[in-house]
Amino acid sequence: MIQSAYIHIPFCHHICHYCDFTKFFYNETLATDYLQALKKEIQTKVPGRDNEVKTIFIGGGTPTALNISQLQMLLEIIHHTFDVESCEEFSIEANPGDFDKEKIKLLKEYGVNRVSLGVQVFDNEMLKSLGRAHQVKDVYRTVSDLQQDDFTNISIDLIYALPHQTAEHFQKTVEEALSFQLPHYSAYSLQVEPKTIFYNRLRKGELHRPEQEEEVKMYAVLRELMAVNDLNHYEISNFSKPGFESKHNLTYWNNDYYYGFGAGASGYIPGKRMINIRPLPAYIKQAELDGNPTLKIDKITLKERIEEELFLGLRKQKGISDTTFIEKFGFSYHHIYGEQIDSLKTKKWVVEEERHLRLTEQGLLFGNDVFEQFLIDGDIIQVD
Repeated sequence: MIQSAYIHIPFCHHICHYCDFTKFFYNETLATDYLQALKKEIQTKVPGRDNEVKTIFIGGGTPTALNISQLQMLLEIIHHTFDVESCEEFSIEANPGDFDKEKIKLLKEYGVNRVSLGVQVFDNEMLKSLGRAHQVKDVYRTVSDLQQDDFTNISIDLIYALPHQTAEHFQKTVEEALSFQLPHYSAYSLQVEPKTIFYNRLRKGELHRPEQEEEVKMYAVLRELMAVNDLNHYEISNFSKPGFESKHNLTYWNNDYYYGFGAGASGYIPGKRMINIRPLPAYIKQAELDGNPTLKIDKITLKERIEEELFLGLRKQKGISDTTFIEKFGFSYHHIYGEQIDSLKTKKWVVEEERHLRLTEQGLLFGNDVFEQFLIDGDIIQVD
């Protein structure tokens, strides 16, 4: 079964300086054309009605940049194809300040039960330097409005290691975020990606980034404050109260299958990873033509599946189950990675308990170095 559906809405009213996702300035006519094309793609790739999925996630871009009639159109498209009532988690990304009470009521009526707010930092000047349109006061208003309409599953996303940020500054942001007493928080280190404003500034020597030691301090502050507030560190960058883990993102970390719809979206179905056309006019044209705006299909080999199982699974606090690995692949991960696991245990970067391999406290700080150990030499895996 395909576990999840990701639906990409690429429109924004402002372009953030760090964002490298597929995004375009909002235009009402273009957005309506896009939704018509998206409808054609979804109904072509997943024919029929009431198709079961465990999770649905509307991401972007900024999905709430759509006007009220367009947002309703999007939700109607989703309801036409998927059995929303049986869906365990129906999420939407949003920027604080993009919501009004009418949009919130509409989301509630159509079964959306989780909202992920892109707050990033509780500092108006720093928000402005990131290219964000909202202010701190908008976070308070948006959370209040959501809670008044009985939204209980709300997440706040933060970014750290921002230009000119210190560990002390980030601590204040985390403390203010925690004051909302929400069930879920995410915090990601800033990654400067090509084709972004920050990347161009970095190349010119105009982007002041914190030293690595300061970034490590920020991560330590993050983990400590989350623990004090009884939030479980269930994935490298994610924390939640019991039962409020992001079921959709767990689809990715569990290396399960998912649909990907919209410009630039990627999907993962048995044996294949699919990436859609990214430029908006080309996506719309192809989707309207045949409902299949796929740019590229990559065949996923057994080697790649196993590597991804390790890379993604080790992001989770509980790590990788050898029992589950055997069910998927027919042999233990020790068959391939015995030497690597022993070496990492010696460094105290991983530990194995009750047939679960996971990162240690120290291993969390050297995640990329750990993951590199699980690259497989050669294309053919011999199993006894």
